[in-house]
This record gives sequence, C-alpha cells and structure tokens, in this order.
Amino acid sequence: MTTTTDADALAGLRDALGLLKDREQVAERLLDSSAKHSFDPDKELDWDAPFEEGKWFWPPELVSLYGTPLWKRMSEEQQIKLSQHEAAALASLGIWFELILMQLLVRHVYDKAATSAHVRYALTEIEDECRHSKMFARLITRGGTPHYPVAPVHHNLGRLFKTISTTPGSFTATLLGEEILDWMQRLTFPDERVQTLVRGVTRIHVVEEARHVRYAREELRRQMVTAPRWSQEFTRLTSGEFARVFSVAFINPDVYANVGLDKREAMAQVKASGHRREIMQTGAKRLTDFLDDIGVLRGPGRRLWRSSGLLA
Repeated sequence: MTTTTDADALAGLRDALGLLKDREQVAERLLDSSAKHSFDPDKELDWDAPFEEGKWFWPPELVSLYGTPLWKRMSEEQQIKLSQHEAAALASLGIWFELILMQLLVRHVYDKAATSAHVRYALTEIEDECRHSKMFARLITRGGTPHYPVAPVHHNLGRLFKTISTTPGSFTATLLGEEILDWMQRLTFPDERVQTLVRGVTRIHVVEEARHVRYAREELRRQMVTAPRWSQEFTRLTSGEFARVFSVAFINPDVYANVGLDKREAMAQVKASGHRREIMQTGAKRLTDFLDDIGVLRGPGRRLWRSSGLLA
C-alpha cells in the first residue's frame, strides 16, 4: 500500500507564479532563519533612554495629514506630537491584528501533525507575535500616549472573521495586516529623523515579519490551488471586506483630538489627500500584485478592494 505524502500530493501543481514549493522544506528554512535571527525586545532595546528632542516618532511623510492644508498650519511641535500619537495608534492596531493572527494560526494547525516542520514553524511564529504584541504595548506605555483600540464595530467584526474565516481567507488577511505596515516600517527603521527606540522596534518587527510573510504567501498559494471553489470565492469576498475594514481602522480619529485638532476637519482632509491615497496604495502594491497573480482579486471581491482605497 502506497502512502501519499504532502509533497507527493502537490507534486507538479503550479499557479501563475510557478511550481508550488514543498511545505516542509519551506518550514525548515524558516525555522533555521528563526534560530539565527530572532530578538528579545526587552533585552535588545534601551527602554530607559530619554526620547531625543525634535525627533519624529514616525516619518512625517507617513503621517496621515502630511501635505494637507491643516498640516501646513500646524507647528512642527504639533506635527511631531501627532506622529507620536499615530505611532501609538498603529502599535495598538498591530496588537489587535496580531491577536487575531495568533488565533488563526492555532486554528490552521489544529488538525495537522504536531511533529511536522510546518506546525513547528507556526508555533514559532506565534511566539514571535507574542513578543511583538508585548513590544508594541511597551512602546505605547513608554511614550505616555493612550492605547488606541479599534472601534467596537471593527473589534466585533474581527471576532466574527476569526470565527468564520477559511484557511485561504486567514492567510490573505494575514498578508494584508503585515505587508502594508512592513512597507512603512522599512522606511522607518533606517530614518535618522525618527526616535531611536521607534527605529529599534520597527527593525525587529521587519526582520521577523519577513519570515511570517514568506510562510503566509507560500501557504496561500497552496490553498488557492487546492481549496474547493466555494472556499476560493468566499476568500475573494471576505478579503475584500477585510481590506475595507483595515483601511478604515488604519486611522484612529481620536489621535487628532488628542493633539488639539478637530476630528471631522482632520478626517475630511485625510480623505481628500492625494498624498495619503498614494501612500496607502504604494504600501499595498506588492501585496495586491501578488494577490492578483494568484487569483484572489477577482469578481465582486475586487470591487471591494477598490472601494477600500488600497487597490488603484
């Protein structure tokens, strides 16, 4: 009697990007990378060092109001303060998202062989995400800003999504949450205008998230080839809706009130900002190109992605 392995079952399968890679081989390489390039933020970063006078907490070009009439009326001190509150809001968003991601990963491996490299890497990624969430929480506390939870409607939509999501839908959402922030953080950690602590946090996150993105991309490719048609169509719809939720949740209006601005005026100017729209679409382009190539951005789901503002 012949036993069909995962590698045998997928042998010769391909998508628009080429042959699918063996799941175990991908996981072994990621485990090796994790062993060599993982960090303990509590020990790696100097949390007691004072913030540097006049430095930003997020590159100014990535601050939501950058280039708007309101931005031009603000003093540099107020602009820097807004960058600090937006960095805290993004860290808060990151914690919310990573809590969802960890639950999705646990669901993904629940029925899989616990001794496989694929499962061992998923558990390793969960360890990473636990450290990231604690690191983001510590950054918020260190800065003395509020924690900025997502709106209750988005919080509950997240609860619903992680309950009903299919496996390909879970990995699509994973990439949505990781890749846009990753693009922004790759601009942040080498930027000497930015606070040293923030640069350190983003450097750690970028290095470790690169593995998470690779894992999610390889698994999503596999899922979009092997999942039933209904699951693929459901993924297209739910990912489009999650893109809409994520694009709204990316800005917390309370940051404006906390730096002395009118929330309605600020949100209206952000919505009208061509610069902000370009930033979000540029940050999402690597992801949307990939999703387009593997067949996620089709049908009604594509229209939802366009309405999110992330797809040009």
